[in-house]
Amino acid sequence: MTTSASVLFVAHGSPLFALHPGAAGAALAELATTLQRPQAVLVISPHWETELATVGTASQLDTIHDFAGFDPALYAIHYPASGSPRGAQQVVEALQSAGLPVSTDPERGLDHGAWVPLSYMFPAADVPVVPLSIQHHGGPEHAFRVGQALAPLTEQGWLIVASGNITHNLRDWQQASRGGAVDTSYAQRFSDWVAAQLSTGQVEALLHYRQRQPDAERTHPRDEHLLPLFTALGAAGEGSRARAIHRGISDHVIAMDSYVFEQTV
Repeated sequence: MTTSASVLFVAHGSPLFALHPGAAGAALAELATTLQRPQAVLVISPHWETELATVGTASQLDTIHDFAGFDPALYAIHYPASGSPRGAQQVVEALQSAGLPVSTDPERGLDHGAWVPLSYMFPAADVPVVPLSIQHHGGPEHAFRVGQALAPLTEQGWLIVASGNITHNLRDWQQASRGGAVDTSYAQRFSDWVAAQLSTGQVEALLHYRQRQPDAERTHPRDEHLLPLFTALGAAGEGSRARAIHRGISDHVIAMDSYVFEQTV
């Protein structure tokens, strides 16, 4: 069965997700088989932060190994994605039409927040990819507005893939990984809260999650990994609901929850 869904939020976890797909990777691969083939993929990763919304315009996208100290096998992985300068211009125009300042980068490749999930969804790297940066200083409201500006692309055959993690506290991850005593229960509570808001379309609550959810500050000491979710919400538009394709905590405190946004009206 195929779905017409064109907006996703996908988890990318730690770089080791590239070597150990588990159930989260299998869910992404299965989801891809149900999607209509897009003309191009717009991927938003929290590992590319810029002052202005910046669109990658390269024809060939280098695989960026933006991490250190991991299994050497990770550095041997290359995802040979092609870019789309013409498609990138469509993204630029969509953002400009919404009154958002835009920049371009002719050299930007794909960081692990982009190439790892895409490698499970499109292992043949046979769909053009355009990367888009985030603006941490703008917060959830700006990320949501960016998504709204991108919404028209979904009617032109684009697939918007917002990559991040519903929970992301690296300090607790490191401490727990070393066997330290860490109360990790907050990660599940926050994940459950987000799931409940998404299932009922509570956009305002999500945009103000730091005021609405008691574990928010600990779950996201810095919220760059959650910002792509708000872009997905904006792009999905009114009348959409998020359906979880996978939920689960990995590496003690990292939620690997992924969602597809579907229209209900």
